Amino acid sequence: MSRSISISQAAYEDLDAIAVLFDQYRMFYGKISDLEGASAFLYGLMENRESVIFIAKDEDNGQATGFAQLYPVFSSLSMQRSWILNDLYVPEAYRNQGIGKQLLNAVTEYAVHTKAKGIALETGIRNVGAQKLYEQLGYTREDEFYHYYLSL
Repeated sequence: MSRSISISQAAYEDLDAIAVLFDQYRMFYGKISDLEGASAFLYGLMENRESVIFIAKDEDNGQATGFAQLYPVFSSLSMQRSWILNDLYVPEAYRNQGIGKQLLNAVTEYAVHTKAKGIALETGIRNVGAQKLYEQLGYTREDEFYHYYLSL
C-alpha cells in the first residue's frame, strides 16, 4: 500500500505525536521509556526555539510517521551556521517507504534556505540502514577530525 506523506515543520499541536516518536527513538537506542520527560524536553526546545523539528504525517489519517530534529551550531573558522541532525526516526511499520528520505530532503531544503554551511550527523555503528540512506543522499563519513566528548 502506497502512502501519501506530508512533511512540515512541527508546531505545538504536533507535540504529543512527536513526543511518542521521540520516546520510541530513545528506546531504539536503549533508553528506558519516559513519555512525560520526552514531552517536557521537546516542549522546552520548542518554547526556547532551540531546535527545528520536522514531522512526517500520513495524509490519509494524520498519523505521525516520523520526525527529524535539527540543532544549530556555529563555526568560528567559516563564520557560518551549520545544523546538527541530531534525531531522525521512522517507526518500523513505516520504514522502507521513503519517509526517511523525505525527511532528509526537507532538512536539506531548510539548511539551504537558512544559508547553512552544512549538516552534520552521527549514527550508531550498527545502524547500517541509516548509513546507506545518508550516503545515498550525499553525506560523507568524516575522517578529517577526531571527535571527543567529556562526560560531566
